[in-house]
Amino acid sequence: MSLSACVTPARMHSSDQLNSVAIGCGLALGELMQDEEQKKLVLLVRDNPSAQQRVCVTRWARKNGLKPVFLNINFPAA
Repeated sequence: MSLSACVTPARMHSSDQLNSVAIGCGLALGELMQDEEQKKLVLLVRDNPSAQQRVCVTRWARKNGLKPVFLNINFPAA
């Protein structure tokens, strides 16, 4: 007996969709993006995101078949 899995390819979400999720999670516009080459990855680019923001993004990502990636970038002070 062989097993086969039905894998649905990840779809690209529009900037408007990602920005809507970002705002809903307390992030700024553009801080949440989806990798065009690795469509299953959704990237959160923010200096020190809160635990609540991470949980919010993770829930949305998993619900949409995506894997969240958190990039903690320390931006220089202006």
